[in-house]
Amino acid sequence: MRENREDWVTEQINERTKGLDKLGIEEILRRINEEDRFVVQAVESVIPTLAKVVERVVESFRSGGRLLYVGAGTSGRLGVLDASEIPPTFGEPPERVQGIVAGGTQALHLAVEGAEDDLQSAVDSVSERNISTHDVVIGITCSGRTPFVLAALEEAGRRGALRVLLTVNPVDPESVPADWVLAPVVGPEVIAGSTRMKGGTATKLILNMIT
Repeated sequence: MRENREDWVTEQINERTKGLDKLGIEEILRRINEEDRFVVQAVESVIPTLAKVVERVVESFRSGGRLLYVGAGTSGRLGVLDASEIPPTFGEPPERVQGIVAGGTQALHLAVEGAEDDLQSAVDSVSERNISTHDVVIGITCSGRTPFVLAALEEAGRRGALRVLLTVNPVDPESVPADWVLAPVVGPEVIAGSTRMKGGTATKLILNMIT
């Protein structure tokens, strides 16, 4: 059974941004900018663990392995975006860094109903790519609880890959199928629950740093 979304930090009402609809455009933008400052601080707090993750990614590449991002919705799209930038930016083959998004290619521009809960699709996505002990799999989920992502990490673990969970909500590391957890807790969103904002920004910053 899923936990109550109202318990998630990103779903809480942000007292600093209440009443946005009553403000002028410039003041709204300033409030958003002020909230983004918390993102940078949150990301800074996970750098020691992030450094260990990057070290393992480097080791993986040197042994012929790959880095794979897995996510649903905005999280999945950000993973695909980061992966797609590697060939033109660094001249690496597209197989080196890959993105898996729940719902497939269609989900990159349209919401796919139920995709984030499709456990079998998650398992199949990992199996089709023959993930092994040489690979690093990073599951991206703002809530830390997306079924598609957790199922993919479980399957990756069965295949011996190193698993990392990237989330912006507090999670118990012992309760998730991951070897490491990166949890830059960004706090309540500017608009409650809209994790494409601070949550998405934190995710993009971390993926930039990894690759």
